Amino acid sequence: MEIVPAIDIIDGKCVRLSKGDYNAQKTYSDSPLDVALRFQDAGIKRLHLVDLDGARSKHIVNYPVLEAITNHTDLTVDFGGGIKSTSDLETALGCGAAMVTVGSTAVTDPDLMQKWIEDFGQEHIILGADARDGKISVNGWKEDSVITLSDFIRDYMKKGITQVLCTDINRDGMLQGPAVQLYRSLLKEFPGIKLIASGGVSSVQDLMDLKEAGLPAAIVGKAYYEGRITLDQLSKLSQE
Repeated sequence: MEIVPAIDIIDGKCVRLSKGDYNAQKTYSDSPLDVALRFQDAGIKRLHLVDLDGARSKHIVNYPVLEAITNHTDLTVDFGGGIKSTSDLETALGCGAAMVTVGSTAVTDPDLMQKWIEDFGQEHIILGADARDGKISVNGWKEDSVITLSDFIRDYMKKGITQVLCTDINRDGMLQGPAVQLYRSLLKEFPGIKLIASGGVSSVQDLMDLKEAGLPAAIVGKAYYEGRITLDQLSKLSQE
């Protein structure tokens, strides 16, 4: 299983939220680049970078942070948050992102999302399936849609999507364990999909549980920043 540490950005700083609540924000570092370099030095290869300012805006905001990380590290970066237009997507890829994670636009403008898959290639697009109580949420998780998680994934698999980053919003940043049963059911329903688990990881055991469930990749965020999982442990897990 691929271990993917996350860096969430507000005002150019490394932060974490709880359940996507911008009023429940904690800053961990003024330099996301320094954090990324520590991950690289530990032998980690992949980074999930989220522009939280962009997620609640109509465009990406923290692309200079993305560019700094891709220019000064060898990390493979997937970037999400605020990709609402073709210009945003081109900016993210132009600043060095290997992949972009698209959630809200996939809900609000499926025709544009389909065009991106065709024009940029499915290997560069990750479907952001952010769910609360089984329904997809959009716009920085401030709004819930009527679309079910399963229907959302099924529709985009038909359009060529092969990678899905699924976040259980109720667990995100809460350090109460990931939605293992949810991911098991999704893997059973959609065999062959690259499902990236996100939200709730609180310990090495949680990561082992996700691995045992067959997850090909998992995001680690707050558990690292709060010292629940050490950099050394992340390093060892990423090399197994």
